[in-house]
Amino acid sequence: MTVNQLSIFVENKYGKLCEILSLLADQNIRIIASTVADTSEYGILRLIVNYSEKAYQILKDNHVNVNLTDVLAIVTDPAAGSFAKTLTCFTQSGLSIEYMYCFSLKDKSILILRTNNREAAREVIRRQNLEYICESDLAKM
Repeated sequence: MTVNQLSIFVENKYGKLCEILSLLADQNIRIIASTVADTSEYGILRLIVNYSEKAYQILKDNHVNVNLTDVLAIVTDPAAGSFAKTLTCFTQSGLSIEYMYCFSLKDKSILILRTNNREAAREVIRRQNLEYICESDLAKM
């Protein structure tokens, strides 16, 4: 029901993002989804990759400031309104969404999100019978 997300501290300097992504590319790590939150001085690059543990070690070995975080990966219909419908399940249970982003594969959309209470969010997923993906599914994508 969760996948590992790489959260990478990136200096907001010319070429830094390319440098980090090249480290992963050189080791055949495929980026499945990404988002960047930035300020004028630094950014947080969040990545979902096919082999998170391997990617984490590559980055650590190259002195990149990186953390692994569990995030929820909910499968939704790609139709308009599906994200709103899914998020309503969490909102009605009193959960706040700290952040989210998404990606699409064929006829499915995957909503990556982090809530203020992971265990309560897992219960919402079970109770609402929401489809999800796990870390082991990423290598097959």
